[in-house]
Amino acid sequence: MKKKRWLIYGMLIFATATWGSAFIAGKIAVQSFEPATVAFLRFLGAAVLLFPLMWLTEKNRTKPTLKDYGLFAVLGLTGIALYNICFFIATKHAPVIKSSLFIASNPVLIVLLSGVFLKEKITKNHIIGMVIALIGVTFIITDGHVLSLLRFDFETIDFVLLGAVICWALYSVVGKVVLKKFTPVESTTYAVAFGTLFLLPFALVETTWKDVQHADYATWLAIAHMSIFVTVVSFIMYYYGIKEIGAAKASIFINVMPVSAVLMATIFLNETFTLAHGVGAAFVLSGVYIGTQTKIFKKKLNTVNRAI
Repeated sequence: MKKKRWLIYGMLIFATATWGSAFIAGKIAVQSFEPATVAFLRFLGAAVLLFPLMWLTEKNRTKPTLKDYGLFAVLGLTGIALYNICFFIATKHAPVIKSSLFIASNPVLIVLLSGVFLKEKITKNHIIGMVIALIGVTFIITDGHVLSLLRFDFETIDFVLLGAVICWALYSVVGKVVLKKFTPVESTTYAVAFGTLFLLPFALVETTWKDVQHADYATWLAIAHMSIFVTVVSFIMYYYGIKEIGAAKASIFINVMPVSAVLMATIFLNETFTLAHGVGAAFVLSGVYIGTQTKIFKKKLNTVNRAI
């Protein structure tokens, strides 16, 4: 059982670390296409892969009811369409320090919504783990100058980023409900299908065939990466993690994403890895560890009580 749990944690780390690469791939893709079009092409490619995968691996599929399709539509609207429109707009227009901070706040809202709507228990470890991880993320995105956060003025893009956070939190919480009846592969496939349909009108309005013809190989490679690894592989792993350990605990791993983004930017974009990045990464990984250990503080408390 313990071995299986560490396997789940490993899958969640891989999934959220892969999401970090979306910042780099998105930066490349939005040079040729508008945000909604990038999102549409990403999930169209993912849908083409997911449906054959579902038909091959899920032989005893549960037939969705009208209510189920409604839930899948909510998933597609929140976590696929709206979240990704907001994400790619932020990738194109917002400073990385701001977008990273907003996205890193996802686990806090997910834990709160999970406690309110799913009645998941919010433990001391959840709270301590989240706080430590958020401190680490703040260190990373401010390069150690934490007080610089006080100088932020609210702009239109801030509300776009807030919308992204809310959409992903809703996606994670509703996803937990869907996973009680459907497998991670089925849930991801149907959500992506609805999300792609919701994105289609935006793509048709903002993109011409000339834009498609003029897109370079780097753009198509970035979109392919987001379709295969960031979407198909990572979404299924993330949903499997939610199914096994709950939305609140799985959400803590989202803090791995900005750490991954910093490391990849260092490797692929030749950005400097600073001491603040190293300190922040240590905080994030410590927060993830504490947040996933349900007995760590309980054991210490029992030891103290026995000593008294």
